[in-house]
Amino acid sequence: MSSMGELTFFLGLQVKQKKDGIFISQEKYVAKILKKFRLLEGKSASTLIDAEKPLLKDSDGEDVDV
Repeated sequence: MSSMGELTFFLGLQVKQKKDGIFISQEKYVAKILKKFRLLEGKSASTLIDAEKPLLKDSDGEDVDV
């Protein structure tokens, strides 16, 4: 067995090894998908959301098996 160097990509995941930890992202994959479907050319738009309103549990809701 031989060392092939520091791991940078594994199964489509980008791996960054730093002093404070190991970080995994799919940034390259997302960029590829955006380019494929020509979504890089579009304009983004902000949507308003009430950040102060807490989410509440639906007491009448049923549990589901997903």
